[in-house]
Amino acid sequence: MPPTTAPDGILLVDKPAGITSHTAVARARRALGTRKVGHAGTLDPMATGLLILGVGPSTRLLTHIVGLDKTYTATIALGRTTVTDDAEGDVTGGADASHLTEADLVAPMAALTGDIEQVPSAVSAIKVDGQRSYARVRAGEEVELQARPVTVARFEALAFRPGAVAELDVVVDCSSGTYIRALARDLGAALGVGGHLTALRRTRIGAFDVDGAPIADALPEGAASLLVPPARAAARILPVVQLDDERAADLAHGRRTPALEGESGVVAAVHGDRLVGIARVSGRRLLPVTNFPTADGGAA
Repeated sequence: MPPTTAPDGILLVDKPAGITSHTAVARARRALGTRKVGHAGTLDPMATGLLILGVGPSTRLLTHIVGLDKTYTATIALGRTTVTDDAEGDVTGGADASHLTEADLVAPMAALTGDIEQVPSAVSAIKVDGQRSYARVRAGEEVELQARPVTVARFEALAFRPGAVAELDVVVDCSSGTYIRALARDLGAALGVGGHLTALRRTRIGAFDVDGAPIADALPEGAASLLVPPARAAARILPVVQLDDERAADLAHGRRTPALEGESGVVAAVHGDRLVGIARVSGRRLLPVTNFPTADGGAA
């Protein structure tokens, strides 16, 4: 019998509410029969939507995916604050939001759009002096995180339901590292009533979309057939450089090779339908950044 090729590629899954991203990874490992599965950014347990998993050698692509921009849909409750800035935390305050109209949202939402300085939620995985911020908060500490630059390309109202605790459905296009919980908190603060997130769904990461992705906790045994091949996945992340035999052999063995006219920046270096690696153009040379083994485990 021919040897079984280990699974290799990018797997898009739709995480349901109530499970952690690590649980989703564990279930993918079982479905694919391999331990070598990683993710390109987690979702909170209450959140749903797109998780991008790297399988086998394609885990090396994850570092190029994690920083891509993202799209979320979310629901914000206006009139109530929580310790976590979402529905999972204890209520800490708020004010009656019955007077708010959709017109009242326009200016504060615009102020939270564009290149902004955002203070992340204190209950987050950001490390403070070597310890996760959420661990410090849960231990009773007061944590004040530093503001950091993020880009919110779109913060748009989809539906508004008035009330003492009003509900606002939104869509957000943003840079990696943006906290949608913090947008909810800051919008509520700007309106003078407080706010927190009650629902969150990630629908897009870069050129990858959640539409058609299987549910993470119901992956079929034949999940390997759902993998996006490495070369095709890399082409959604980076410009593609098609290599001839000589340049492919050079890069596969970790050697620099001539760059051709028009090639620039960081690229996906492809030979036929195989991803040879990620490379960087420097001057007139194409330099290997990350190499990918062939199906039989070799370097070329």
